[in-house]
Amino acid sequence: MEAEVRAIRAAASRVLRCADPDEKARLTIRFAHAWKQGTMEEVHTAVEEEEGPPKRPTRDGRVQVVPAHALKRRGKAGSLASRRAIVHGLVHVEIWAVDLAWDAVARFGKDGGLPKAFYDDFVTIAEDEARHFCLLQKRLNDMGAEYGDLAEHDGLWDSAQETSNSLAARLAVEHCTHEARGMDVLPGTIARFRNAGDHETADVLEKVVYPEEISHCKAGVRWFKYLHNLGQVCLDDGTPVVEDTADKAFHHVVRKHFRGNLKPPFNEKARSEAGFEPSWYLPLVEDDGTRQRRPEKLH
Repeated sequence: MEAEVRAIRAAASRVLRCADPDEKARLTIRFAHAWKQGTMEEVHTAVEEEEGPPKRPTRDGRVQVVPAHALKRRGKAGSLASRRAIVHGLVHVEIWAVDLAWDAVARFGKDGGLPKAFYDDFVTIAEDEARHFCLLQKRLNDMGAEYGDLAEHDGLWDSAQETSNSLAARLAVEHCTHEARGMDVLPGTIARFRNAGDHETADVLEKVVYPEEISHCKAGVRWFKYLHNLGQVCLDDGTPVVEDTADKAFHHVVRKHFRGNLKPPFNEKARSEAGFEPSWYLPLVEDDGTRQRRPEKLH
């Protein structure tokens, strides 16, 4: 660990400002180990002056960023080109997921008002996502491709920017809704890779990525409930959300900050394991007329 990095929020900012994705993953694993070994301080006990998170995590430009609608279809893993495209997309998602976890630490831990368990969860999430990035990038390389060979969109970060002022909104959109959608589609992706004979990639997805994504969604639900119990759920503009149950507060936040309706089929088993019960998401399948509508941003 670099001697000058002594607090977890400073470590988070260091990762967010790292442009090289391989170094970003390496730093993540190093800092997570230091945190778990107790050699890094909590933000509110640190003596160093810390930088806040950047407005946007640094990138080295290896990936051409395009609007989501401009991406070519990835196919269903029946060909090598399709499998490369799918894995390339997953690698891109994972490195953004690393940044999202660290951004939560750096951005929302700034006032020192969150318990240590919050940092424990999100440092672990960052470490998991970094490991996923490394494993999937190796699979991509084994297929004869490199990260950066294909264009991708940055939709995950676009939605993160729209929840930069509210931890509850960030949790609801990124760490519950998007994570849960990943759990919905992963079993089908795993099956396609197995059917194509690519058991190595299928094993990474099934044995490592899938169970850990469930734990990430579970953390999102847990901390949203924590904020609701404290009466601290608000929209990104600071408007308080006053509802008698956490799931109703979740509906309010998602209708404001998530573009579009939730689309079935849902992986009910995985969602239930994450504590994300049907009462949280089924009411969001149909638009009740209160959903915020915004044109999709170009990258």
